[in-house]
Amino acid sequence: MAYVITSPCRHEMSAECVEVCPVDAIHEGEDMYYIDPDICIDCAACEAVCPVQAIYYEEDVPEHDQEYIQRNKQFFLKNS
Repeated sequence: MAYVITSPCRHEMSAECVEVCPVDAIHEGEDMYYIDPDICIDCAACEAVCPVQAIYYEEDVPEHDQEYIQRNKQFFLKNS
């Protein structure tokens, strides 16, 4: 499990989460950021600083944003 960035981040692109990630797990996509589940250490630093409250632990992603779990995984499959 890892943290997932969800819909409030789309087109927002605030970089606070990138700046605090101790393992550089957050990567910029075309219209939002994504968290690499293989690198994320579940420290929650990114969740605490997100100005749009878009970051959730994978098990806690709201039902209406569940698709972002798969989008996140696909982002890293395409970009690996």
